[in-house]
Amino acid sequence: MSRLRLAVDIGGTFTDIVLAGEAQWHTHKLLTTHTNPASAVLEGVRHILALAKVKSSSVAVVLHGTTLATNALIERKGARTVLITTEGHRDVLEIGLENRFDQYDVFMRRPAPLVPRERRITVRERISATGGVLLPLTSAEVERVIDAAIHCQAESVAVGLLHAWRSPRHEEAIAAALRSRVPTMPISLSSEVCPEIREYERLSTTVANAFVQPLMAAYLNELQAGLRETGIAGPLLVMTSGGGLTSLEAAATFPVRLIESGPAGGAMLAAALARRSELSRVLAFDMGGTTAKLTLIDDGEPEWSRTFEVARAWKFRKGSGMPVRIPVIELVEIGAGGGSIAQVDRLGRIQVGPESAGSEPGPAAYHRGGVEPTVTDADVVLGRLSPERFAGGSITLAPDQSTHVIEARLGRPLGVDARTAAQGIIDTVDEHMAAAARNHAGEWGRDLTGRTLIAFGGSAPLHAVDLAIRLGINTAIIPVSAGVGSAVGFLLSPTAFEVVRSRHVLVDEADQAGLLELFERMRAEALDVVRPLVGDGRLRETRRAWMRYVGQGHEIPVTIPDGVDNLSVSLTAAFLAAYAAIYGRVIPGQSIEALSWTLALVGETPVIPDVSMSAAAHPASGSGLRKPVTGVVERSAVGRSHPLEGPILVVEDQTTTVVPQGWQVTADEFGQLVLMANAGRKT
Repeated sequence: MSRLRLAVDIGGTFTDIVLAGEAQWHTHKLLTTHTNPASAVLEGVRHILALAKVKSSSVAVVLHGTTLATNALIERKGARTVLITTEGHRDVLEIGLENRFDQYDVFMRRPAPLVPRERRITVRERISATGGVLLPLTSAEVERVIDAAIHCQAESVAVGLLHAWRSPRHEEAIAAALRSRVPTMPISLSSEVCPEIREYERLSTTVANAFVQPLMAAYLNELQAGLRETGIAGPLLVMTSGGGLTSLEAAATFPVRLIESGPAGGAMLAAALARRSELSRVLAFDMGGTTAKLTLIDDGEPEWSRTFEVARAWKFRKGSGMPVRIPVIELVEIGAGGGSIAQVDRLGRIQVGPESAGSEPGPAAYHRGGVEPTVTDADVVLGRLSPERFAGGSITLAPDQSTHVIEARLGRPLGVDARTAAQGIIDTVDEHMAAAARNHAGEWGRDLTGRTLIAFGGSAPLHAVDLAIRLGINTAIIPVSAGVGSAVGFLLSPTAFEVVRSRHVLVDEADQAGLLELFERMRAEALDVVRPLVGDGRLRETRRAWMRYVGQGHEIPVTIPDGVDNLSVSLTAAFLAAYAAIYGRVIPGQSIEALSWTLALVGETPVIPDVSMSAAAHPASGSGLRKPVTGVVERSAVGRSHPLEGPILVVEDQTTTVVPQGWQVTADEFGQLVLMANAGRKT
């Protein structure tokens, strides 16, 4: 085991760690320490190295994903940020898109900007939409705004000037002057963070980056130092929202790209499994302690996007959060996890989430001070979790606590017993996830019926079949080490970096030479990040144009074919095919335009190794289960030749799989659990 790789995923409830060698993997799950996330990571690293009986010096690389940036934005616990923007544009963050995300709710309120008005400083300058200077930036103006930023006691500065995506000269002048005055000041330039057209989204993304940059840079440096102290000298690579691994330096400079790093790892795992098993239509289902994520994967690839919304603050409606423009895997994420809190609303209905008990204090079953009923508590009451086997035995569940809080908070108000209330919690959260999956598929013009569900995350195997039944899916797969699926996904992700530029082009009038020159500059920028990480390894280049019909308000991604003789013709054909795939039709005779262009350099994708898991053997019994409603078998007891009929529970260290009546489970050639509806029981 001389070339070990270590993957770490920090979630809202658990921190998952996987140590991967050539022939064996070891896994560990422990509660996240929110006050100091690095503490749980380092504790888990020491534990798993001891479990594997290997030296820390044998770890060649550490792969990391974290929710720290997301949590800082949601909880607004970032740096004291100052925004410097063009005179007359001080209130862009509040004006937004001048729309109402809920036009019928008279009490609707927009979330407050990350930077209050008194810390938004305007500067007299103006760059035109073509990149020319309409109003020069004087040195006196630069000194004035820097004085104002210092007076505001700025801990981080975002600079977002009008049309800086076209010409960054004024932003760069302000940054240079600020660094000469305050060399340690973190600075985020919109021309570097998000060099794209659309003023509001560009400013929002840049401010979000500045808001979390000091926190993330400090955390990543602290984590790297802690790993060095344990004797791990290999590089620390960080998972991005776009499904690729990047350098510590790039992650610290552009932490906004890390917002969906954990879910991206899960999507990459599902994509790799889909390709290996030759599954053309997959729904990836990732359910942890805090959230559930659902991703459509067709022909072995997830959907990609450049838009995402963070911290939806008003009934979790689209449009009520902060928009960011970053490379991201297209997925839907909802507040539905094992720690999601259940309550009875004023109409006497059970509501679950989005609030979560997290890891501090966690569900009542953790016996750490939690007093709210959660999905995990419902699973415990229904006998779907073994108190001794939960989280590999690192947490001993307290069933009496779960029963007490469900009876007190739900059972008595509804006039039912604890088990009935617990089943109501499960039905509610599962339907919530099914509705999210239906809506997500509808937005992309996709059908869910007949897909294969790939479920991972600590809670997903408990709910996989119920979700599948609600969605008309007859097959579900639980991969090896599903409970730490996102961390495994890091191990299967390539090194990658994506560069974006905005350039408005009518496709019929595309300047092929100019666009090729643009791609060369983008390629050089991506190489600066990727080449030091992959050495002489092969790189795959993917170019996309973000295109629409003239007059439309939103673009779709279109992959640009390699080696084309006529870029206009190939772009038109690719756009029409992509548009028809989403909307089922094209619009004849309508002009087509492209607004933005992306270029990604991707290293070689790791191959899924044929490994065995290091889980210790446990007796195949229901010991510890409270009033079990099913039989219990160890995962290692599930074979290929003889299907096991539900209702049963399949238990392992990091999760439990529920196989209900009318379904059966076998293991496939890769060690995955395959759950199928019995003949005559098709959903």
